[in-house]
Amino acid sequence: MRVLANDGISKAGEIALKEAGIELLDNRVAQDHVINFINENNVDVLLVRSATKVRQDLIDACPNLKIIGRGGIGMDNIDVEYAIEKGLYVINTPNASSKSVAELVFAHFFSLARFLHESNRLMPLEGDTHFNAMKKSFSKAYELSGKTLGVIGFGSIGQEVVKMGISLGMKVKVLTRKPRTQVLTLDFFDGQTLKFEITSTNDTDEFLKDTEFISINTPQTDEYIIDTPQFEKMKDDVFIVNTARGGVINEVTLLDFIESGKVAGAALDVFENEPAPELILLMNPNLSLTPHLGGNTVDAQEKIGIELAKQIIEIKKKL
Repeated sequence: MRVLANDGISKAGEIALKEAGIELLDNRVAQDHVINFINENNVDVLLVRSATKVRQDLIDACPNLKIIGRGGIGMDNIDVEYAIEKGLYVINTPNASSKSVAELVFAHFFSLARFLHESNRLMPLEGDTHFNAMKKSFSKAYELSGKTLGVIGFGSIGQEVVKMGISLGMKVKVLTRKPRTQVLTLDFFDGQTLKFEITSTNDTDEFLKDTEFISINTPQTDEYIIDTPQFEKMKDDVFIVNTARGGVINEVTLLDFIESGKVAGAALDVFENEPAPELILLMNPNLSLTPHLGGNTVDAQEKIGIELAKQIIEIKKKL
């Protein structure tokens, strides 16, 4: 069996594949040449992240392809249903990067609540001349403890965000399309555990009215989850973080509500016009910005590689 990990795979994943007698091709192929490469090299497994697209034309043109794997959760760059109809196995790693994404959510919340995103820009420029003025301007900061955290989406990432919020002493609310109850377990360093039963709501108005920190953790959507009607129902001085997908929040409207003071600050790790975000977003001092880094940690990549390798090895036994 031959594997093309076109967007890369961790060393741990590489080792696991090789130990199972699976050949891993050490190539990075441009999108326009992927079909030819797969066919010329008799590739059985194509692994991608977000860069490589696996559409119907590729699936049709590569009859020897048996498995398509996505390192991560979102599958929007793969025509999943079509691939399955054609008899291919489609795999992903829904849990491997959840903690990394959740930690980035709180990195942004802390940055916004303490003005770190703005302070880090200005200190190198004005720290020696306007130190006291900046100290005063950044004094209206907030603790997260005791505040209300609202999480939109209750998949593996949303659950990790909720758990981290609980550990910080936050009140938590969860918004989903259909209400559901989930038991979450917090594991501590000394082996102790605590269980929390969390029930989500589908009442958007109730969810938004007193929520102070909002994290968006949903799959890609066909329309905005957060737009003018939702912004208008939010509490004043709300903080918002989007690590889900570009297009779940209206970025233009977001800027309007930042300007009006309704939104105290927002963070974007994903963008509607990715990978070329609008300049007006990049220049706004009330935004904390990262270039789609959610699952980009050494830890997450190790887990992703191992999880993909395990699934490929299991499927190989069936073929």
